[in-house]
Amino acid sequence: MSAELLEGKKIAAEIRAELAVEIGRLKERGITPGLGVVLVGDDPASHSYVTAKEQTCRELGMYSDDNRLPATATRTELLDRIERLNNDPHIHGILVQLPLPRHLNETEVLNAVRPDKDVDGFHPVNVGRMVLGQPSFWPCTPHGVLQMLARSGVPTEGAHVVVVGRSPIVGRPLANLLLQKMPLGNATVTVCHTATRDVGHFTRQADILVVAVGRPRMITGDMVREGAVVIDVGVNRIPDPSKRSGFRLVGDVDFDAVRPKASKITPVPGGVGPMTITMLLYNTVEAARRQAP
Repeated sequence: MSAELLEGKKIAAEIRAELAVEIGRLKERGITPGLGVVLVGDDPASHSYVTAKEQTCRELGMYSDDNRLPATATRTELLDRIERLNNDPHIHGILVQLPLPRHLNETEVLNAVRPDKDVDGFHPVNVGRMVLGQPSFWPCTPHGVLQMLARSGVPTEGAHVVVVGRSPIVGRPLANLLLQKMPLGNATVTVCHTATRDVGHFTRQADILVVAVGRPRMITGDMVREGAVVIDVGVNRIPDPSKRSGFRLVGDVDFDAVRPKASKITPVPGGVGPMTITMLLYNTVEAARRQAP
């Protein structure tokens, strides 16, 4: 058996087509969904990621406000820029690209974003509402994973989902959403982390295995049961002299070893990554709709 590839690019394109229709409806009412992007410093990966988001905004007919600050930007300069975006009626969503330079407090900065413009879903107000099952902006990568499963015909209701990783950006919110009594959730969830003894004991029980730990090829073939659905959130650089860049990207799952056992699996790259950007724009369009008079 060779697992079916769950290609995020295809699913993301489907969602973007739906967003284009909703954006058209909003524009008929004189509303153009606007995303304010804040990037501090010159990290190449962050620059590439932000550029991709802004390009997709333009393709969908959304408004993007690019705010790039030097790595030496002060706390006051950054908070003032966020406050300007908070008060700008043309901006419906705000993205502060992480990581920030070390001298800036990420928690303070993220908490400065207005909850109704927090399209990353990181503000404590949105996190609390999500945990309680109230309307909120869901973090983009977990939401993208849920959409991938639903649109690929993988039911979560009653399934045993094992999430490897407990970060506040992916693992914890994903586990919480999967537990909730809703069409995209209603699963039995096990969370594994750095203190879990014998991770393979749990991963071999999974109907759906989601891995988000940032460790290249941590999940090996013997850690996955036959027929499992495997979602690899990890993106890791490993040396590869055959590449012009000198490296290549791999996931947290040993793809070649796991694919023969799984029923469905995400590739890296091209799996979950495109979904994250798409769900950010999904949240921005939803924010525009909610803020509309």
